[in-house]
Amino acid sequence: MTSFSGAVVLVTGANGGIGTHFVREAVARGAAKVYATARNPRDWDDERIVPLTLDVTDAASIQAAVDAAPDVTVLINNAGASVSSSGILAHTDEEIRRNVETNFLGPLFLGRAYAPILSAKGGNTAIIDIHSALSWYAVAGIYSATKAALWSATNSLRLELQPAGVQVVGVHVGWVDTPMAAGTTDPKLDPAVLVSKVFDAIEAGEHEVLADDTSVQAKAGLSAPLEAVYPQLAGGR
Repeated sequence: MTSFSGAVVLVTGANGGIGTHFVREAVARGAAKVYATARNPRDWDDERIVPLTLDVTDAASIQAAVDAAPDVTVLINNAGASVSSSGILAHTDEEIRRNVETNFLGPLFLGRAYAPILSAKGGNTAIIDIHSALSWYAVAGIYSATKAALWSATNSLRLELQPAGVQVVGVHVGWVDTPMAAGTTDPKLDPAVLVSKVFDAIEAGEHEVLADDTSVQAKAGLSAPLEAVYPQLAGGR
Protein backbone atom coordinates (compact mmCIF):
# COMPACT_ATOMS: atom_id res chain seq x y z
CA MET A 1 0.00 0.00 0.00
CA THR A 2 1.08 3.59 -0.58
CA SER A 3 0.33 6.57 1.62
CA PHE A 4 -0.29 10.06 0.29
CA SER A 5 0.84 11.63 3.56
CA GLY A 6 4.06 13.42 2.68
CA ALA A 7 4.04 11.97 -0.84
CA VAL A 8 5.42 13.73 -3.91
CA VAL A 9 2.96 13.14 -6.74
CA LEU A 10 3.29 13.74 -10.48
CA VAL A 11 0.06 13.93 -12.49
CA THR A 12 0.06 13.96 -16.30
CA GLY A 13 -2.77 15.72 -18.06
CA ALA A 14 -3.30 17.80 -14.93
CA ASN A 15 -5.26 20.54 -16.69
CA GLY A 16 -8.12 18.19 -17.63
CA GLY A 17 -11.26 17.32 -15.71
CA ILE A 18 -9.92 14.13 -14.16
CA GLY A 19 -6.37 15.45 -13.82
CA THR A 20 -7.49 18.46 -11.82
CA HIS A 21 -9.27 16.19 -9.35
CA PHE A 22 -6.15 14.03 -9.01
CA VAL A 23 -4.11 17.12 -8.17
CA ARG A 24 -6.60 18.49 -5.63
CA GLU A 25 -7.28 15.15 -3.95
CA ALA A 26 -3.57 14.36 -3.59
CA VAL A 27 -3.11 17.63 -1.72
CA ALA A 28 -6.22 16.98 0.37
CA ARG A 29 -4.81 13.61 1.43
CA GLY A 30 -1.57 15.13 2.63
CA ALA A 31 0.81 15.16 -0.33
CA ALA A 32 3.81 17.39 0.34
CA LYS A 33 4.08 18.34 -3.34
CA VAL A 34 2.17 17.70 -6.54
CA TYR A 35 3.73 18.26 -9.94
CA ALA A 36 0.79 19.28 -12.15
CA THR A 37 2.04 18.56 -15.67
CA ALA A 38 0.68 19.45 -19.08
CA ARG A 39 1.97 20.63 -22.44
CA ASN A 40 0.96 24.11 -21.33
CA PRO A 41 0.81 24.02 -17.53
CA ARG A 42 -1.43 26.48 -15.73
CA ASP A 43 -1.02 28.35 -12.48
CA TRP A 44 -2.50 26.94 -9.28
CA ASP A 45 -3.55 28.58 -6.04
CA ASP A 46 -1.54 26.34 -3.71
CA GLU A 47 2.22 26.49 -3.18
CA ARG A 48 2.29 22.70 -2.84
CA ILE A 49 1.19 22.40 -6.49
CA VAL A 50 4.08 22.86 -8.91
CA PRO A 51 3.25 23.45 -12.60
CA LEU A 52 5.59 21.49 -14.87
CA THR A 53 5.78 21.29 -18.65
CA LEU A 54 5.49 17.74 -19.99
CA ASP A 55 4.62 16.36 -23.40
CA VAL A 56 4.37 12.60 -22.91
CA THR A 57 4.87 12.01 -26.65
CA ASP A 58 8.31 13.66 -26.62
CA ALA A 59 11.32 11.77 -25.22
CA ALA A 60 13.25 14.94 -24.45
CA SER A 61 10.27 16.39 -22.57
CA ILE A 62 9.96 13.20 -20.50
CA GLN A 63 13.63 13.31 -19.57
CA ALA A 64 13.41 17.00 -18.70
CA ALA A 65 10.47 16.31 -16.39
CA VAL A 66 12.29 13.45 -14.67
CA ASP A 67 15.34 15.68 -14.20
CA ALA A 68 13.17 18.46 -12.76
CA ALA A 69 11.16 16.14 -10.49
CA PRO A 70 13.44 13.38 -9.18
CA ASP A 71 11.69 13.37 -5.81
CA VAL A 72 8.45 11.84 -7.13
CA THR A 73 7.04 8.94 -5.12
CA VAL A 74 3.68 8.54 -6.92
CA LEU A 75 3.32 8.75 -10.70
CA ILE A 76 -0.19 9.11 -12.13
CA ASN A 77 -0.36 8.49 -15.89
CA ASN A 78 -3.61 10.27 -16.64
CA ALA A 79 -2.98 12.09 -19.95
CA GLY A 80 -4.79 10.61 -22.93
CA ALA A 81 -6.03 11.20 -26.47
CA SER A 82 -9.48 10.35 -27.81
CA VAL A 83 -10.86 9.56 -31.26
CA SER A 84 -13.48 11.26 -33.41
CA SER A 85 -14.77 8.06 -35.05
CA SER A 86 -15.26 4.55 -33.73
CA GLY A 87 -14.03 2.49 -36.68
CA ILE A 88 -10.34 1.63 -36.76
CA LEU A 89 -10.46 1.62 -40.56
CA ALA A 90 -11.85 5.16 -40.53
CA HIS A 91 -9.07 6.70 -38.46
CA THR A 92 -6.50 8.90 -40.13
CA ASP A 93 -2.82 8.04 -39.90
CA GLU A 94 -2.35 11.05 -37.61
CA GLU A 95 -5.15 9.95 -35.29
CA ILE A 96 -3.72 6.45 -34.99
CA ARG A 97 -0.21 7.72 -34.26
CA ARG A 98 -1.47 10.32 -31.77
CA ASN A 99 -3.38 7.69 -29.81
CA VAL A 100 -0.50 5.22 -29.82
CA GLU A 101 1.99 7.88 -28.70
CA THR A 102 -0.25 9.49 -26.06
CA ASN A 103 -2.22 6.55 -24.66
CA PHE A 104 0.40 3.82 -24.81
CA LEU A 105 3.98 4.89 -25.48
CA GLY A 106 3.78 8.03 -23.33
CA PRO A 107 2.78 6.34 -20.07
CA LEU A 108 5.02 3.36 -20.81
CA PHE A 109 8.11 5.51 -21.42
CA LEU A 110 7.35 7.76 -18.45
CA GLY A 111 6.82 4.76 -16.20
CA ARG A 112 10.06 3.22 -17.45
CA ALA A 113 11.93 6.48 -16.80
CA TYR A 114 10.65 6.69 -13.22
CA ALA A 115 10.97 2.97 -12.45
CA PRO A 116 14.58 3.09 -11.17
CA ILE A 117 13.88 6.24 -9.14
CA LEU A 118 10.82 4.72 -7.45
CA SER A 119 12.55 1.36 -6.96
CA ALA A 120 15.47 3.03 -5.18
CA LYS A 121 13.17 4.59 -2.57
CA GLY A 122 12.50 1.20 -0.97
CA GLY A 123 8.70 1.21 -0.87
CA ASN A 124 5.75 3.55 -0.34
CA THR A 125 5.87 4.35 -4.06
CA ALA A 126 3.36 3.80 -6.83
CA ILE A 127 2.58 4.08 -10.53
CA ILE A 128 -1.07 4.54 -11.51
CA ASP A 129 -2.10 3.98 -15.13
CA ILE A 130 -5.55 5.13 -16.28
CA HIS A 131 -6.94 2.53 -18.66
CA SER A 132 -10.56 2.26 -19.75
CA ALA A 133 -13.41 -0.21 -19.83
CA LEU A 134 -12.66 -0.07 -23.55
CA SER A 135 -9.41 -1.90 -22.86
CA TRP A 136 -11.67 -4.98 -22.81
CA TYR A 137 -14.32 -3.93 -25.32
CA ALA A 138 -13.01 -3.14 -28.80
CA VAL A 139 -15.64 -0.71 -30.07
CA ALA A 140 -13.54 2.47 -30.09
CA GLY A 141 -10.99 1.61 -32.75
CA ILE A 142 -7.44 2.65 -32.03
CA TYR A 143 -8.45 4.08 -28.65
CA SER A 144 -9.51 0.61 -27.48
CA ALA A 145 -6.35 -0.90 -28.96
CA THR A 146 -4.03 1.52 -27.17
CA LYS A 147 -5.83 1.12 -23.85
CA ALA A 148 -5.61 -2.67 -24.20
CA ALA A 149 -1.88 -2.33 -24.87
CA LEU A 150 -1.44 -0.11 -21.80
CA TRP A 151 -3.34 -2.64 -19.67
CA SER A 152 -0.88 -5.32 -20.76
CA ALA A 153 2.14 -3.08 -20.16
CA THR A 154 0.81 -2.17 -16.70
CA ASN A 155 0.54 -5.86 -15.85
CA SER A 156 4.15 -6.36 -16.95
CA LEU A 157 5.39 -3.36 -14.94
CA ARG A 158 3.55 -4.61 -11.86
CA LEU A 159 5.36 -7.94 -11.97
CA GLU A 160 8.76 -6.38 -12.67
CA LEU A 161 8.51 -3.70 -10.00
CA GLN A 162 6.87 -5.77 -7.26
CA PRO A 163 10.20 -7.02 -5.85
CA ALA A 164 11.28 -3.39 -5.33
CA GLY A 165 8.10 -2.56 -3.46
CA VAL A 166 6.60 -0.30 -6.15
CA GLN A 167 2.81 -0.57 -6.23
CA VAL A 168 1.45 -0.55 -9.80
CA VAL A 169 -2.28 0.12 -10.18
CA GLY A 170 -4.39 -0.15 -13.32
CA VAL A 171 -7.65 1.84 -13.44
CA HIS A 172 -10.62 0.93 -15.63
CA VAL A 173 -13.63 3.18 -16.06
CA GLY A 174 -16.36 3.87 -18.60
CA TRP A 175 -17.70 7.37 -19.24
CA VAL A 176 -16.56 10.07 -16.83
CA ASP A 177 -18.42 13.38 -16.56
CA THR A 178 -15.80 15.59 -18.25
CA PRO A 179 -15.85 17.68 -21.45
CA MET A 180 -14.55 14.63 -23.36
CA ALA A 181 -17.86 12.85 -22.63
CA ALA A 182 -20.09 15.84 -23.33
CA GLY A 183 -21.52 14.23 -26.46
CA THR A 184 -22.95 11.12 -24.82
CA THR A 185 -26.13 10.62 -22.80
CA ASP A 186 -24.89 7.35 -21.30
CA PRO A 187 -24.33 7.21 -17.52
CA LYS A 188 -21.21 9.08 -16.45
CA LEU A 189 -19.13 8.75 -13.30
CA ASP A 190 -18.36 11.89 -11.33
CA PRO A 191 -14.60 12.50 -11.69
CA ALA A 192 -14.36 13.22 -7.98
CA VAL A 193 -15.83 9.79 -7.26
CA LEU A 194 -13.37 8.16 -9.68
CA VAL A 195 -10.36 9.82 -8.09
CA SER A 196 -11.56 8.95 -4.58
CA LYS A 197 -11.94 5.28 -5.57
CA VAL A 198 -8.46 5.24 -7.11
CA PHE A 199 -6.80 6.80 -4.09
CA ASP A 200 -8.69 4.53 -1.69
CA ALA A 201 -7.44 1.52 -3.68
CA ILE A 202 -3.85 2.78 -3.60
CA GLU A 203 -3.95 3.30 0.14
CA ALA A 204 -5.47 -0.18 0.56
CA GLY A 205 -2.67 -1.82 -1.42
CA GLU A 206 -4.83 -2.95 -4.34
CA HIS A 207 -3.56 -3.64 -7.86
CA GLU A 208 -6.61 -2.81 -9.96
CA VAL A 209 -9.61 -0.47 -9.86
CA LEU A 210 -12.89 -1.28 -11.60
CA ALA A 211 -14.48 2.09 -11.03
CA ASP A 212 -18.00 1.48 -12.35
CA ASP A 213 -20.46 -1.17 -13.48
CA THR A 214 -19.34 -0.78 -17.08
CA SER A 215 -15.80 -1.85 -16.17
CA VAL A 216 -17.00 -4.73 -14.01
CA GLN A 217 -19.16 -6.04 -16.86
CA ALA A 218 -16.41 -5.56 -19.45
CA LYS A 219 -13.91 -7.57 -17.43
CA ALA A 220 -16.45 -10.32 -16.79
CA GLY A 221 -16.99 -10.52 -20.52
CA LEU A 222 -13.40 -11.60 -21.09
CA SER A 223 -14.33 -15.16 -20.16
CA ALA A 224 -17.43 -15.23 -22.36
CA PRO A 225 -17.59 -16.47 -25.96
CA LEU A 226 -16.87 -13.74 -28.49
CA GLU A 227 -20.44 -13.94 -29.77
CA ALA A 228 -21.71 -13.00 -26.31
CA VAL A 229 -19.43 -9.97 -26.08
CA TYR A 230 -20.01 -8.92 -29.68
CA PRO A 231 -23.56 -10.03 -30.67
CA GLN A 232 -23.00 -8.84 -34.23
CA LEU A 233 -20.79 -11.92 -34.73
CA ALA A 234 -23.65 -14.29 -33.90
CA GLY A 235 -25.16 -14.00 -37.38
CA GLY A 236 -22.88 -16.70 -38.68
CA ARG A 237 -20.51 -16.74 -41.64
